[in-house]
Amino acid sequence: MIAHTFGFPIPACAVSYTVEVSKPIRNLRWWIGGILFASTVINYIDRQTLNVLAPFLKDQYHWTNTDFATLVIAFRIAYAIMQAVSGRFIDWLGTRRGMQFTVSWYSAAAMLTCLANGLWGFRFFRFLLGCGEAANWPGATKAVGEWFPDSERGLAVGFFDSGSSIGAAVAPSLVVFLYHRFGTWRPVFFLTGLLGWLWLFAWSRLYHPPATHPRLAPEERELIRKGQNQGRPAVEKPATWREWTALLRLPQTWGIVLVRTLLDPYWFLISDWFAIYLVNKGFRLEDTLIGFWVPFVGADLGNFFGGGLSSYFIRQGRPVLEGRKLAFLLCAPGMLLMIAVTMLNNFAALIACFGLAMFCYAACSTIYLALPSDLYPNRSVASVSGLSGTGAGIGTILSTYTIGRVTDITHSFRLIFLGASAAPVLAVLLLVWLVRRPVSENYL
Repeated sequence: MIAHTFGFPIPACAVSYTVEVSKPIRNLRWWIGGILFASTVINYIDRQTLNVLAPFLKDQYHWTNTDFATLVIAFRIAYAIMQAVSGRFIDWLGTRRGMQFTVSWYSAAAMLTCLANGLWGFRFFRFLLGCGEAANWPGATKAVGEWFPDSERGLAVGFFDSGSSIGAAVAPSLVVFLYHRFGTWRPVFFLTGLLGWLWLFAWSRLYHPPATHPRLAPEERELIRKGQNQGRPAVEKPATWREWTALLRLPQTWGIVLVRTLLDPYWFLISDWFAIYLVNKGFRLEDTLIGFWVPFVGADLGNFFGGGLSSYFIRQGRPVLEGRKLAFLLCAPGMLLMIAVTMLNNFAALIACFGLAMFCYAACSTIYLALPSDLYPNRSVASVSGLSGTGAGIGTILSTYTIGRVTDITHSFRLIFLGASAAPVLAVLLLVWLVRRPVSENYL
């Protein structure tokens, strides 16, 4: 057979038609972990934009702390409702399409916040932002459950969850720079909201389930398959609504929900109120940007420490749940350092205490975020994670309103920090009492 090019014959042996075959990506599961980390960073930059701008907006609009609390609560109401709904939604739609939808939603909401004017405008756009951002943790937890063996799952959860600390640490410098660059707050919301659209491009190209991913090496696929389901049943059929409600009858579900309900407000006390707290203590925000990083960098390191420590215990032969609980019990007492904050005025000492307390909090948060993928069939992981997020949202709404009212009355955060120190004690008791074993696949 002869081929022709521009009228000249070419031997058939010189003509070849090739189909491009993509080469496997080494350690692809950690690339997946990296893109989940990036989504969490962007998620937190979008939500922290308002929190960093809060001192400037309070001056411009003459808001009280209670007024600001209502903005946070508007976000939290949406977040609490949609954590459970979005978890069920992602279990139904699948991780890839579910995350595409939610990141598109919250990126649009973040950008549209530049149109807000006054309390009700900010409340409306914060509500929309909360609706979209709620799915990040259920979706990321489900992705980790799909892509990582049991012995690595704690570290993988710590990796993506550390994005919240990095996002919260990056946001102050980025937001303050943009605010002073433009001389107004509106372009700041628009520009930070653009980041999610860049992430969507990368996600659409990189993420597929392990069973169908075209660039997953056979040996890594086998490593993932063999390393999973050591502590939970491997059932892939979709969850039903009847099954979703049956989750609420399980003590393990309530243990995970209540622990997160108690400890998430501990984190949001810092992430939502830290700028206002520093100004309340008499520091200028522009002068504290380096110190502003410390609690969030501490939390970032804590994410890896908690995940790595629990994974170490599992690799040493301990059952998955036992390894997680042991790491939690070792780290939780460090959160009591929040008591010391009430007795200090030196900036360096305050920041050091915040950094250590948040290190210990983040180590524990990595563990309780990993528990749904440790204990439940894969079809229910995002649903349980979403239910725990709803509980955390309710706890955070109540604590946020309390913070606003108490600080307006006392002009101090002292009582708030003392109250926050009770949370880790109760969380330890509930974890030990309620979360005792993996869930059988026949839990209906």
